[in-house]
Amino acid sequence: MQRGKGMKFVGDSRIKATNKMPNVPKDYSEYPGKTEAFYPNFLLKEWLVGAVFLIGYLVLTLAHPAPLERQADPTDTMYTPVPDWYFLSMYQLLKYSFASGPWNVVGAIIMPGLAMGALMLVPFMDTSKERRPIKRPLPTAFMLLAVSALIYLTWESVANHDWEAQKIQGAIVEEVEFDMESEGYSIYAESSCIDCHGGSFEGGLGPSLAGTGLEADEIVKIAKEGMGAMPPDSFDGTDEELQALAEYISELE
Repeated sequence: MQRGKGMKFVGDSRIKATNKMPNVPKDYSEYPGKTEAFYPNFLLKEWLVGAVFLIGYLVLTLAHPAPLERQADPTDTMYTPVPDWYFLSMYQLLKYSFASGPWNVVGAIIMPGLAMGALMLVPFMDTSKERRPIKRPLPTAFMLLAVSALIYLTWESVANHDWEAQKIQGAIVEEVEFDMESEGYSIYAESSCIDCHGGSFEGGLGPSLAGTGLEADEIVKIAKEGMGAMPPDSFDGTDEELQALAEYISELE
């Protein structure tokens, strides 16, 4: 009788196999032309691509530097601040009556909170393994609605904002040297001119009054007849006060 003949070998699942090979992936060299070493081959390519984008970004910032405005002045109530472009949609939302004023909490917290909560719940509401958007109506509809709302609100904010006035308000101007004890400045401070042209003649809703190059008679004419956004007869004092103020402004540098 041969050894093992007529015998059956039964494995026991409770005993771990001692000769089981570890689950180690094959070396990349066994797949010629399909894989490469992470270091330095793949990593070098990533660095080169990153360097190209970094240099391009630096060139762009040098060619088109960030627009800077004058130093922030908390006492200037005429300045209208505007957030960065990626927050313009929220800025526009808070302009609507149903999301501003007494309902500000609705536009600032409730509506954005509901939108973010809905987007976070989409993966739990739609567990389909289908990859085509048309076969996943719920997440597709949520995403289209969110993107459409962001594009529309951003566009409305850009289209309805007075960018020319914003540029004038935020323009960087040199400090104006003037005598606050003089008669001309007293007239200026007591008039409505200071509301638009700033306490230091630096400008605000109106342009800066320093170094205009205008003669006193020309300034008087502008104050009486108006110019651009400045209405006629905007000075609320007497003709003598207007003449003194015009002479004072014409001497500012």
